[in-house]
Amino acid sequence: MSLILIIIPLVVSVFVLLARPNGVRSIALAATLANLAVSAFACVGFSGDGSFNHLVDLPWVAGAGIHFRLGMDGISLLMVLLTNLLAPLIVLSSYGRAMENESRYYGLVLMMLGALNGVFLALDGLVFYVFYELALIPIYFICAIWGGQDRIRITLKFFIYTFIGSLFMLVSLLYVYLQTPGEHSFAWEALMRVQLTPEAANWVMLGFFLAFAVKMPVFPFHTWQPDTYTASPTGGTMLLAGIMLKMGVYGVIRWMVPLASEAMHFWTPVFIVLAVTGIVYASIIAVKQSDLKRLIAYSSIAHVGLIAAGVLAWNKAGVQGSLIQMLNHGINVIGLFFVVDLIERRLGTRTLADMGGIAKAAPVFAALFMIVMLGSVAVPLTNGFPGEFLLLNGVWNYNVWLGGVAGLTIIFGAVYMLRAYGLAVFGEANEETARFADVDTREWIVLGVIAALVLVLGFFPGIVLNLTDGSVTRILGTVQL
Repeated sequence: MSLILIIIPLVVSVFVLLARPNGVRSIALAATLANLAVSAFACVGFSGDGSFNHLVDLPWVAGAGIHFRLGMDGISLLMVLLTNLLAPLIVLSSYGRAMENESRYYGLVLMMLGALNGVFLALDGLVFYVFYELALIPIYFICAIWGGQDRIRITLKFFIYTFIGSLFMLVSLLYVYLQTPGEHSFAWEALMRVQLTPEAANWVMLGFFLAFAVKMPVFPFHTWQPDTYTASPTGGTMLLAGIMLKMGVYGVIRWMVPLASEAMHFWTPVFIVLAVTGIVYASIIAVKQSDLKRLIAYSSIAHVGLIAAGVLAWNKAGVQGSLIQMLNHGINVIGLFFVVDLIERRLGTRTLADMGGIAKAAPVFAALFMIVMLGSVAVPLTNGFPGEFLLLNGVWNYNVWLGGVAGLTIIFGAVYMLRAYGLAVFGEANEETARFADVDTREWIVLGVIAALVLVLGFFPGIVLNLTDGSVTRILGTVQL
């Protein structure tokens, strides 16, 4: 089943790219829905004790200890569900824009879906690295071909940042691999059992952190993000913000901390301070933004900063909070970027000063936008609340002062999101906003599903927490700091 999740999108992507069939959008949607069905079926009879389910172990370069090894525990399964839940919504949201070379666009989206599943399922260090790099290729071309103004310079900067960061991770992986006893192995369990000297662990952890900090991104490795999110087509931005940045957080949990836990006491204070600094820095800049898409890009940096701080605190509240918040952030940010796309297609602008009075012309759109916005602000009984509560609890338990500063995200988030919503939806209508069309059937499906998830996960966060509890308990017990 783990292998099927990778094979379906990769095979269909090759078919779409080479054959360029008619009805490519429907083919892409069917492939993503098939993957979602496989992901849901993977939950049936799933063992929640922290062990790996649906294992695949195929020799790749057996003499070098490299196996194509896949599997999922509760942490991996949550990331797989997030990826394959959002993929159909991303494809469906792209229906509203006429795309040149649709076969190439949807083929690249499917290729990225296969690579993302591979990242979250890989239990071999080299396989993880291969999929981690493979995910970069389709998103680069999506942003470079269908992006906005100055897209080549912006996407090249993004590519260089992430590629160089990944090289540091590869060096760290190779070093730990060479320390495995006997016949060397890239298996996750073998790498995790390696006992590093404190000095070696410091360098190994730094290498991993540079790769994952760029991908999330964490301050000050974030400078590629606002421009890339703004210039990318909506589908590309959704893939980047909704799913791809989760690769970095997942990498910290699955690879960085278990493989170099000896360095946590040395690096954790530095890394958490950077994460918390990013929360305040990005939030202040978000308040000043006039471009709605750019505002959401900076808000994403702030949210991810809190998620990173919770993980690095390495206690149960922080790690559980990071997992549920990765899911919630993915859902909310997809909804927010889709809202921006709808407004831009109708009004031809993303500038808040050019909006106003949309609620009068499009009350259903305004109501759905409000639900997604409240989830992003973490209002109680929305999906954002349990995640932020656990994250702040985790950071607070690590350090009271850092927890207090991280808590400012609640205030800042309310300021910039409520300001943006008020300027866009309320106030006096102008000639353009007075003719703002309400959501059609396709838009209603996308926003309706997202709004429903915001409310369901807000009322029933235990759905996620129970899924990951065994795996979090096991990895925390295995990696003693």
